[in-house]
Amino acid sequence: MSNFTQELNASTTNPSFLPRCVRVCQHRTCKKQGAKDVLAAFVALPVPDVVVTPSSCLGQCGNGPMVLILPEMVWYSGIQPYEVPMLVEKHLIGGQRVQRMLYYRFHPQG
Repeated sequence: MSNFTQELNASTTNPSFLPRCVRVCQHRTCKKQGAKDVLAAFVALPVPDVVVTPSSCLGQCGNGPMVLILPEMVWYSGIQPYEVPMLVEKHLIGGQRVQRMLYYRFHPQG
């Protein structure tokens, strides 16, 4: 069995092995709200073992730019490019959610 096949089998049978992924919506409304620059800001700050990808519509139009972090299912809304370094430092590297940026519909504050 090749190393690639072993890694593929491990990733499908062990959810803790799944790579972390940052998805940035690039659909119409989010794009109008600056999602292209948010995606570029994430790409400019690479984090080991984290994949950054553009996403089609995440279904939360009007609340963007939307960012979804998988596999944790953490949603951030209204993200601006200047806020990306904080998200990278606090959440992706430090493992702490950035409370003030969480999307209220999926992560109620109260």
